[in-house]
Amino acid sequence: MVDSSVKLFESQEIRSAWNEDEEEWYFSIVDVVGALTESQDGRKYWNKLKQRLKDEGNETVTNCHQLKLKAADGKMRLTDVATTEQILRIVQSIPSKKAEPFKLWLAQVGSERIDEIIDPELTLDRALETYLKKGYDRNWVNQRLQTIQVRKGLTDEWERRGVEKGKEYAILTDEITRAWSGMTTRQYKDLKDLKKENLRDNMTTLELVLNTLAEVTTTEFSKASQPEGFEESRQVAREGGSVAGAARAQIEARTGKPVTTSEKARDFANLIEDVLETDYELTEGTGEPEGD
Repeated sequence: MVDSSVKLFESQEIRSAWNEDEEEWYFSIVDVVGALTESQDGRKYWNKLKQRLKDEGNETVTNCHQLKLKAADGKMRLTDVATTEQILRIVQSIPSKKAEPFKLWLAQVGSERIDEIIDPELTLDRALETYLKKGYDRNWVNQRLQTIQVRKGLTDEWERRGVEKGKEYAILTDEITRAWSGMTTRQYKDLKDLKKENLRDNMTTLELVLNTLAEVTTTEFSKASQPEGFEESRQVAREGGSVAGAARAQIEARTGKPVTTSEKARDFANLIEDVLETDYELTEGTGEPEGD
C-alpha cells in the first residue's frame, strides 16, 4: 500500500509516497532537483542529469521507480521517484549549497515517519506545523485537523460497506458536496478559482464546519442503515449531505449572505493580519491607545 503526501523542504514542496509493505519513502526526483538547483524547469535538469548518470553507468538511475503522483494540473501522473538512499546518491551529483541541509532533512523525514507509526497522534502534530508554516490561522488549522479525522472515519466506513477506493470514493464525495453546498466539487473549486489545490484547504471556517457536519452525518447514517455496496452508499451520502444543506439554508436565511464563497481561508487570514498591522502602525504613529 502506498500513501502519497507532500513534504516541505525550506517551504518547497517535495511530493512523497510511503510504501507500507517496504517501509520505505519514495521522493519525486524532479521536486528534489528543483529544490536543490532552484531551476525553473526541474524536469529538464533531471532529464539531462539522468542521461549523464546513465552514460557513466550509474546504477542508481537504472533502479529508480515510477509512481503516480499528483502533477501541477491536478492529475495523477507517472513520476520518477527514488528511495532515501537513491536520492542521497543523486544529491551527490548535484552541485548545490543546499545539499547538506537536504541530507539532514531526509534523515528527519525518515525519523518522523517511524515516530508516527509508533504514535499516530504525531501525524496531526506534523500537519499542524505544516499548515502554520503555510500561513494559516491557528483556529482554522484546529478545525481543519478535525475534518481530517472525520474524513478518515467516513472512508473507513465506506471501506466496510464495500465501496472501492478511488473513483467511487470521489463520486460519493461529490454527492455529499452537492447535497450541502448546491455545487459539485468541481464547481466549488471553480468558485474559488482552484486548480490542483485541495478544496478543504481553501474553505472558510464556516464552510469547513458544514462540510464536516455533512461527512460525520453520512458516517452515522451509514452505520445505522448499513448499506451494501456503492449504490446504496450513494443514497446515504445524499441524505447525510442534505442535513448540512438544511443548516446552510437556515444560516443564509438569517444572515442574508451565502455560506459558500470565493474567499480562501489563507487569504482571509492574511487580510486580518494586514488589518492588525495597519491598526498597530496607526496607533504607534499617533500614540493613541488601541481601545477596547
